[in-house]
Amino acid sequence: MNCRFCKTELNDIFVDLVNSPASNSYLTKEQLDEPEVFYPLKIYVCQKCKLVQIDEYKKSDDIFDKDYAYFSSYSTSWLAHAKNYVEMITKRLSLDKNSQVTEIASNDGYLLQYFKEKNIPCIGIEPTKSTADVAREKEIDVIDDFFGSSLAQTLVKSDLILGNNVLAHVPDINDFVKGLKIALKENGTITMEFPHLLKLIEENQFDTIYHEHFSYLSFYTVKQIFEAQGLKLYDVEKLSTHGGSLRIYATHQENHIEVSQSVEYLLKEEKAFGLIDMDIYKGFQEKANRVKYDLLAFLLEAKKENKKVVAYGAAAKGNTLLNYAGVKNDLIEFVVDKSPHKQGKYLPASHIPVVSEEKISETKPEYVLILPWNIKEEVIEQLEYIKEWNGKFVVAVPKLEVIK
Repeated sequence: MNCRFCKTELNDIFVDLVNSPASNSYLTKEQLDEPEVFYPLKIYVCQKCKLVQIDEYKKSDDIFDKDYAYFSSYSTSWLAHAKNYVEMITKRLSLDKNSQVTEIASNDGYLLQYFKEKNIPCIGIEPTKSTADVAREKEIDVIDDFFGSSLAQTLVKSDLILGNNVLAHVPDINDFVKGLKIALKENGTITMEFPHLLKLIEENQFDTIYHEHFSYLSFYTVKQIFEAQGLKLYDVEKLSTHGGSLRIYATHQENHIEVSQSVEYLLKEEKAFGLIDMDIYKGFQEKANRVKYDLLAFLLEAKKENKKVVAYGAAAKGNTLLNYAGVKNDLIEFVVDKSPHKQGKYLPASHIPVVSEEKISETKPEYVLILPWNIKEEVIEQLEYIKEWNGKFVVAVPKLEVIK
């Protein structure tokens, strides 16, 4: 395997999470009796450009298909994040009815709906029919396709191109960024948000590794990728979303826009952390294993004591954690999720049933394991009533914690 950016041969393993199904491939009851396909979940780091990446074991059009079950609008905190972004960027770029906004991976219209409220022309690019259809119900224009240089040639050039948590999802990152340049107006801006590799390593967020994420990105590496396509990064912000993300601002290399000091500051921070050296990447396997062992010890002890453990959030990161730890439905009885698109289905590999929240009140479990730890405050507030029977919340990442 060669690096998907610089084509250097990859020999250094960052972490090996063995094999698992695609994390969003939820099962129907009938499928429980059928074979499941498992793919390697082995992550490499490029010695030259430091891009952390997985091979394309499962093709992107197989992952992001018509039955894709991730709908952005079921997280209230994510909706608030999207609305705040629209308010900010509209003012910053002076967007109005004469502007053009394009969102790549627009999902169910969770963000473009706020541009539409402002009468700012916008269009979404979304390959998954299930989510694109929901966006159309909000009267948002959507192109059902994967974004790249070919599609970019057909688009009206945009004042703003944005993508939240999509840069990590593309197998051909060079062609994707090439497409961004093609589709951008002369003085336009690109913003991309993605989980920060520094935070993944620092806080042991190995469960954010799954087949949909082809790349795990540092600012140092993203800057190289964009510059290779004639784009420059002129600003960057740190975000709290997804356990610590970056929002980059890019434009054409030839634009004389002033580069923010935050660009240099972040490069220095990443260098001081060690992201430019190989040593930082070598001890991550042991950190992932510790989480696995601690979670299994907790679940087995609860089982011995006849204490019921259920989970909240049928999230992709949860599936990575459960499958790496080898957890099945004998240790976790069910997982609650707000999305009706997941309810009535089963988690891949673990076969834990996905149910609605009412099941928690009915069964009164001693423990609720919060799988999407990045929104644990939202979940704890939502399920505060479990304290009525002395129920406790548990998170496993970055380390096992029983929240009292």
